[in-house]
Amino acid sequence: MLGFKPVRRRDPLPWGSFLVFAGALALCLAISELLLVLQGKPLFQGLYLLWDGGFAHGYSLEDTVIKAMPIYLCALGVAVSFRMQIWNIGAEGQFAMGAIGATWAALNFSGLPAWMLLPLMLCGAALTGGLWALFPALLRVRYGVNEIIVTLMGNYIAILVLDYLVYGPWKDPVSFGFPMTPEFTDAAIIGLLPGTRIHWGIAICLGVSFLLWVFLRRTRLGYELKASGEGVKPALYAHMPYAGLVMLVMTLCGVLAGWAGAMEASATVNRLQPSIMVGYGYTAVVVAWLARLRISSIAFYSFLLAGLRVGVENLQLELQVPAAFGGILEGSLLLTVLAGQFFEKYKLVPARGGKNA
Repeated sequence: MLGFKPVRRRDPLPWGSFLVFAGALALCLAISELLLVLQGKPLFQGLYLLWDGGFAHGYSLEDTVIKAMPIYLCALGVAVSFRMQIWNIGAEGQFAMGAIGATWAALNFSGLPAWMLLPLMLCGAALTGGLWALFPALLRVRYGVNEIIVTLMGNYIAILVLDYLVYGPWKDPVSFGFPMTPEFTDAAIIGLLPGTRIHWGIAICLGVSFLLWVFLRRTRLGYELKASGEGVKPALYAHMPYAGLVMLVMTLCGVLAGWAGAMEASATVNRLQPSIMVGYGYTAVVVAWLARLRISSIAFYSFLLAGLRVGVENLQLELQVPAAFGGILEGSLLLTVLAGQFFEKYKLVPARGGKNA
C-alpha cells in the first residue's frame, strides 16, 4: 500500500512562516465556522461578526488594543522564561497578585498625587507578582520541583486570595453585596490617550518591550539567558549562573504579569473585583508559542488574539454562542499553527517510488 513519509527539506520553505500561519488561521476559522453551522447558525455570519466585533471599525479596534496590552505584557514574560526552557504556566496567578499589590497601594495611599501613587502601585504589583513567581523558581533550583505543576497550582491559589480580599476585608461597604473594592481615586487611575479610550499603559508596553530587547540583545546577562536555554549542563560547563538565571527569568515574568494586573485594575476596571480574571495569563502562553518566543512577533499575536476575544464577545451577543467558544478558537489556532510548522522543515513524499528531496 502506498504511504507517505516525512523527508527533511534541503532548503527552507519559501515564505514558510507566513504560509504556515495563513493556512493555520484559515483552517482554524473554517473549523470555527463549521462548529457554528452545527449549532444552526447562519453560514458565514459568524465570521462576519467575528471580524466586525474585533477589527472592523475604530471602536472595536480600541477594545482590541485595550485587551491586547495585558496579554502582551504577560506574553513577554512567558516568552523570556520559555527561552530558558523554564515552563512558567503561572502568568494568570502572577497577574492576579499584581492586581492585588496595586490595589493595596491604591487603597492605603489614596491621598497621594498621581505622580506618586501610580509608580507606587506599579512597585506593589511588581513586588507581589515577582515574589509569587520567585517561589516556584526557588523550589525548582533548590529541590528540583517541576515548575509547571507549582505555577499552575499557584494560579488557583492567587485567584482564591483575590476572592477572599474582595469578599472580605477589602469589600466595599456600599457595594450592595457585590464582591468588589471601593472605586479607586482619580489619582490611582491610569489616564486615557486624548480622544481615545486607550489608556497610557500602552507607553508601559512599548517601554518594556524596548528595554527587554536591549537586555536580551546587548547585555551579557541576556546572552547567558539565551545560551542557558540549551540546557543545564552546557550552562554549568560554561560557568553560567544557571540557578540565578532561573530565578531572574521567573521573577521578571512575575513582574510583567503583575504590571498587567495593575493596569487592568487601574485603567480598565478602576477597582479590584473577580471579573478582572478573564484568562489573560493563559492566553499569553498561546501568544508566546504562536510568536515562537520572538519579541518582535508577540505584539502582532497579542493583537490578533485580543481581537478574536472581542469578536467572540460580539458573537455571544448576536448569535448567543457559549462563552467557551473563545477558548476553542484560541486552542484551535495554536494547534493548527504548531502542526503547520512541521511543513516548514519537512515534506511528505511517497514511501515507495518517491525520491527524497
